[in-house]
Amino acid sequence: MKKQSKFPKGWDSERVKRVLEHYETQSEDEAVAEDEAAYEDPNQTFIKIPNELVPAVRELIAKKSELTQNA
Repeated sequence: MKKQSKFPKGWDSERVKRVLEHYETQSEDEAVAEDEAAYEDPNQTFIKIPNELVPAVRELIAKKSELTQNA
């Protein structure tokens, strides 16, 4: 029996394939340009946190996302 993959809300196998293809075919220069553009986006914030806090931050983001989706 094949194990059914679980995808986050709004994702499916086709979307995963498209994302993988995007990054697997991207040149190094394209990847750098994409990263630089993300840092310049005023709608995003990048913060440096200790690695041991990453699970807690992810959990907080997930909880916030759930609250926003259920509102």
